[in-house]
Amino acid sequence: MLCEHLSELENELKSKGIREIYRGKAWSKNCREWVYFDCFLDLPAIREKLQLEQCVVDHEHLGTHDGQESGFICKVHNDGIMGVHKRYAEGKMIIK
Repeated sequence: MLCEHLSELENELKSKGIREIYRGKAWSKNCREWVYFDCFLDLPAIREKLQLEQCVVDHEHLGTHDGQESGFICKVHNDGIMGVHKRYAEGKMIIK
């Protein structure tokens, strides 16, 4: 279960039937629990809609050989919710 700062977004994604791709400790020791969803997250629209706390920061990673992701990280709990990077968003559901 993700922290209280990201749980509302997690519940919304689940209610929309968005497929969860991965849950657990991601690529870093600084990660507590990260959840990856098979969609593109419109970060500014979600931030405005859910009025996310200041401890929740935007995150974007486009690696050349180590994957891609875009989403939110809670700096208090080191939890994260990720979707696909915008370069890989074609054909994916867009969550606003």
